[in-house]
Amino acid sequence: MEGKPAMSDEVERLRRICLALPEASEKQAFGGPTFRVGDRIFAMPRKGDGRPSVWMKAPPHAQEILIGADPARFFAPPYVGPKGWVGMRLDDGVDWAEVEALVTRSYRLIAPKRLAAKVPQASGAS
Repeated sequence: MEGKPAMSDEVERLRRICLALPEASEKQAFGGPTFRVGDRIFAMPRKGDGRPSVWMKAPPHAQEILIGADPARFFAPPYVGPKGWVGMRLDDGVDWAEVEALVTRSYRLIAPKRLAAKVPQASGAS
């Protein structure tokens, strides 16, 4: 992609998942790419601890459930963690179907109802 900085394979794969959602866009902010619907962020790839991860919005109590079930993979990200967002590490044999389900759920929480209705509710994500 011309004009975009070189990104890891994980971010490229995440980009394909995010930009396949209705009216999703990418914007550089906070030192890296963010994926948005309108002006609202639904996913942010990060590498703050040296490991690739994605931060995404989660429904009430999902953050605690995911972190409790697998604290090596899920975490409360800085800044947005107190608002219920969850981080998911994208290394060590990540299940990309689960990443897609969680990102889709985040999108549905952020998107206007007319756009969220165009995306089937993901199954299998906690």
